[in-house]
Amino acid sequence: MKAVWKILVVDDEEVMCESLAAWLREDGYDVDTASSGRRAVESARASDYAIYFIDLKMPGGMDGIETMMEIRKLHPEAPVIIITAYATVDTAITAMKEGAQEYIVKPCNPEEISLVVARIIKVKNLQLENTILRKRLTGQYDFHDIITKNPRMLAILQLVQDVAGLRSTVLVRGESGTGKELIARAVHYSGDRADKPFISVSCAALAETLLESELFGYEKGAFTGAGARTRGKFELADGGTIFLDEIGDISPKLQADLLRVLQERRFYRLGGSEEVKVDVRVIAATNKDLAEEVSQGRFRDDLYYRLNVIEIRIPPIRERREDVPLLARHLVQRLSPELNKDIQDISEGAMKVLLEYEWPGNVRELENAIERAIVTCRGQLLTEDDFGFLMRTMQERKAWSVPANMTLQDLERQAVQAALQRTGGNVKEAASSLGIDRSTMYEKIKKYEIPR
Repeated sequence: MKAVWKILVVDDEEVMCESLAAWLREDGYDVDTASSGRRAVESARASDYAIYFIDLKMPGGMDGIETMMEIRKLHPEAPVIIITAYATVDTAITAMKEGAQEYIVKPCNPEEISLVVARIIKVKNLQLENTILRKRLTGQYDFHDIITKNPRMLAILQLVQDVAGLRSTVLVRGESGTGKELIARAVHYSGDRADKPFISVSCAALAETLLESELFGYEKGAFTGAGARTRGKFELADGGTIFLDEIGDISPKLQADLLRVLQERRFYRLGGSEEVKVDVRVIAATNKDLAEEVSQGRFRDDLYYRLNVIEIRIPPIRERREDVPLLARHLVQRLSPELNKDIQDISEGAMKVLLEYEWPGNVRELENAIERAIVTCRGQLLTEDDFGFLMRTMQERKAWSVPANMTLQDLERQAVQAALQRTGGNVKEAASSLGIDRSTMYEKIKKYEIPR
């Protein structure tokens, strides 16, 4: 959770104020002090503190209760602890009635202070964790949470809104890491199917037979290990949406099976004789040019036309650089609490690095870069030093040129080796980064005898 919680101590007695602040700092909190109610309100206007310790009796025309009420106008949920040397039942009732969370009598016991603060911070940590989880489950799929000010992306979001209520098939195209699934979820959660299932399937992650059983399910005894009838993803998505990622990688047989489902909205489970009817909206995604795949005979033209009813093309980051600052700051805000770091912003120099980088991996690569920088950052501001790994990559790319007498085969061999090294031997990701399919990648690995 958050690395350092900020606390404000408000007391006109300097010794008491500094003593309480020192105790809290020893417990690891970031503490500010104020000597009057007015100064406390000014501090609260500039920053939202996790806890406010406020002395009840203070000179200057604003006592502790009034100070608390003014602060709560700025921060309605602010936890306030009233402290006083003049404890009476009436003052305690008044303080709690006006919204104080705790009431502590001077002289303060450091152990009591620590316990009270720890209890409040524990609740705030849970609240923050719940907020993060809610964003993961719903917020990140909300149409309005897609971060952009790029005209092309704004047009895409308008199209998403226009087609959300339809049943028409959508084909989302874009490079790896551009957020194709996020757009698919935006279509689903913006329409009348939002309360129904959204089922995502990666078509490139499974072999043909496994993918077939994953999509359509199977009957007991359909194959070795099939001990009971199992519903497939299409059945699980009934009434909702199924998202078929990397659709360009499916086999000819599955292309035929999928075409039938799109045409008739029914299919057979593996080993089954009973037709299963479903009402499912299909959203497919690919980083391939399916029209080119059709012309090369690798993808059925009739399936392509069935999928390509509504086409959404997501531009890569390098074509919408104005989104980089928005995305980067959004990622800092989201990732910092998850990584237990208190990162406030990105420096001008660091932002310049992010804007100059080409981002071949798009938003996914940007997220990985921001996470790496947050992990290694020692302050509250991400600087260009925290993105040194990006600057080194840019320098290497600028410095590289084709060596003399190098053949085209040598260049291709180096490109394949470099792609495998970048992805840690992951053939699928390496092939995607080179713009080729996995089967072609395997052929080149075999041709050049490249170890994986």
